[in-house]
Amino acid sequence: MTGKLKASAAEAAAPIQDGAVIMVGGFMGCGTPETLIDALTARGVKDLTIICNDAACPGRGVGKLIDAGLVRTLIASHVGLNPEAARRINAAGAERLECVLVPQGTLAERIRAGGTGLGGILTPTGVGTEAARGKQLIRVDGRDYLLETPLRAEFALIRASRIDHFGNSLFYGATRNFNPLMAPAADYVIAGAGEVVETGQIDPSAVHLSGIFVDAITGGEQPWPV
Repeated sequence: MTGKLKASAAEAAAPIQDGAVIMVGGFMGCGTPETLIDALTARGVKDLTIICNDAACPGRGVGKLIDAGLVRTLIASHVGLNPEAARRINAAGAERLECVLVPQGTLAERIRAGGTGLGGILTPTGVGTEAARGKQLIRVDGRDYLLETPLRAEFALIRASRIDHFGNSLFYGATRNFNPLMAPAADYVIAGAGEVVETGQIDPSAVHLSGIFVDAITGGEQPWPV
């Protein structure tokens, strides 16, 4: 295939190499493009830095990459539902997973700053705690704020519920978490989708993410299991 639509998840994810910095959309695996995660896991792409909301669960989402030992650094808000992530965080040597915990709201706004070209954000979250170590403190109208720097990535893996051939995307329910936010903050955006339609078949007023941010598309995503 030519253009943005690729024949398989493996083809869509082919540009990602060892050592890449990748943003992954979703919340506890819901909204994460499983086909793209599977493609990376099958290829054994390693030493990854993953920026996402959480460590998902064993066998789901980024949990698959962690299970396989392919993640060197995890920048996330929550890792408590993945015992393998906890084990690797406390491990030594080659199995060790470096984990940078960021409050969820701060994580979202740092990504937004990266996508909009801001130099950072000011937040009161973490002031006076261990989270403030090494960070610049700025006082505004008598209140202290931490300067949190933007987050960007080489790649973003997002999951669209529906997407057209240009990349205009719609996200159903909780699958919207982080997906449209991460796309502008990455150099190359790969979308896995549950349904791929012709350009123009999605009502423009229903588009959550413009196709100008999407570089590659693949189908095959399955509904969230119940």
